[in-house]
Amino acid sequence: MPIQHKLFLVLLMTTLLLVGGMFGILRWSLADSFNSYLERLQTDRVGRLVDSLRGCYVRHSGWDVLRKDRGHWVDLLWKANHHANPPDEFKALADFPEPEWPPKRLPGYGYGSNDAHFELRVMLLDESRRIAVGREDLIDKADLHPIVLEDQTVGYLALLKSKRKMNSTEISFFNQQSRTFTWITLGMVVLSFLMSIALAYWLGKPLKDIADVVRRLAAGDYRPRVNIGTRDALGGLAGDINQLALVLDQTEKLRRQWVADVSHELRTPLSILRAELEALQDGIRPLEPGAVDLLLNDVLRLSRLTDDLYQLALSDRQAMTYQYTRTEPLPILETLVRTLTTEFESRSLTLELAMPWLDKVKVWADPDRLAQLFGNLLINSLRYTDPGGCLRIAGHLDAGKLRLEFADSAPGVAVADFTNIFQRFYRVEMSRNRQHGGAGLGLALCQSIVEAHGGSIEAGPSELGGLRISVALPLLDNEK
Repeated sequence: MPIQHKLFLVLLMTTLLLVGGMFGILRWSLADSFNSYLERLQTDRVGRLVDSLRGCYVRHSGWDVLRKDRGHWVDLLWKANHHANPPDEFKALADFPEPEWPPKRLPGYGYGSNDAHFELRVMLLDESRRIAVGREDLIDKADLHPIVLEDQTVGYLALLKSKRKMNSTEISFFNQQSRTFTWITLGMVVLSFLMSIALAYWLGKPLKDIADVVRRLAAGDYRPRVNIGTRDALGGLAGDINQLALVLDQTEKLRRQWVADVSHELRTPLSILRAELEALQDGIRPLEPGAVDLLLNDVLRLSRLTDDLYQLALSDRQAMTYQYTRTEPLPILETLVRTLTTEFESRSLTLELAMPWLDKVKVWADPDRLAQLFGNLLINSLRYTDPGGCLRIAGHLDAGKLRLEFADSAPGVAVADFTNIFQRFYRVEMSRNRQHGGAGLGLALCQSIVEAHGGSIEAGPSELGGLRISVALPLLDNEK
C-alpha cells in the first residue's frame, strides 16, 4: 500500500476516533446536564407545592377541605407552580366522574400515560401517612416529601415516579440539541476526510520522494537529490540525504580513482620488469649484475608500493597497531638523518638539523611509527628536491605541542596543491613530478600516523623556495 494511502487512513481513523469520542462525550454531557436540570426543576416544583399545601393547612386547620373539594385540590395543584388559573381541560378534572386521584383511565393525562403531567403524579397524605387525596395502591410507588409546620410534620406530599422524566416539550428540545450535535459531528467528519486527504498528500509526497531517492542510492545511483523546500524535520532529513548522496558519489569516484591509480602504479613496474625479463630471455641483454640490479629495483619499488597500500588499508580499518610509550622524538630523527646523509650527499643536497635543547622533550607515541613518519618525510624531500638544494629541519614548542618543520628548497608547490598533497596517489605534476618515482602514498600515510597520535600535519610554502611540511605532536603533561 502506498505511503500516502497509509497516512490518509491513519489520519482519518485518528480524526474519526477523536470526533466520535467528542460526540459521545457531548451527548452524554447534554443528557446528564439535562437530567440534572429536570431534577432541579422537579425539586423546585415540589418545594413550591409543599409551601402551598402548608399554607392551605394553616388557613383551613387541616386537610378536610382538600379531601371534600376536588376543585380546590385541582386549583391548588396548578396555581402552586403556574401562578395562574388552570386551563379548562385541567379544570375539568374537578368534575371527572371517577372519584380516585389520579384517575386510573384518562387518555393523555392519567397516571400510566407516558407523558403524565407533574400535577397528575401528586397525592397528599396526612401526618399518619393515611391517604388524604390519592390512591392507596400507589403509595408504595411514590416518593414522600414531608410538610413541616412549626417543627411538626402535618402531612406528606407523595410524588409518583414517572415512566418518563421529560414531557413532550422537553423531549423535543433534547432531540433538537441532539440533532444539532449530530450535524456538527457529520460536518467535522467531512472536514476531517478532506483534511486527511490534504495532509496525506502534503506529508506523503516528500516521504515518497525521500523513499525513491534512498532506493536509488541503495541501487548504486548517487545522482538523484531530494527537492523539499521546507525548513522542518522533513527538510532537514532531505538535506541529510542529499549530503549522504554527495558523500557516496564522491566516495565512489575516489574508489574508482583508487582502483585506476593502483592499477596504473602496478602496471608500470610490472611492464618494465616484464620487458627486462623478456630481453634477458631473448638474449637481447646479457645476464650481468647491472641487469639484475635493475630487476631488483623494480621489485623493491613494487614491494614499497604494496607495503604502503597495506599500511593505508590498516589505517582505514583502524587496524594499524600502535605501541605507545614515553618517547623522545629527536633521537629517532637524528638516527634517520645520519642513516640518509650519504644519499643526500650523493644528490648534492645539504641536510640541516636545528633543534637546540629539544633532545629531552618527550611525547606519548609509538617509536616505530615516528620513525616511519620521519623517514617518509625525509625520503620525500630527497626524492623531489633539485640537486644542490637543501632540507632544513627545525623544531620548537608551541602551546603544549612539539612542532617540527621540514622545509626544502626548489621546486615549490602551487598554493592550490597544499590541501591535496595528503590525498592518496596525488602528485604535483609540474616540477615535483613523478619522474622521481613514488606512488603518492607517502604523505597520506604520514597524515594517518600523525592523526593517530592526536597531532596535525599541514603543508605550506618554504622560505627556501620549496615545500614546508609542519608536524605538531602533543607533549606529555609534565613536558608542557
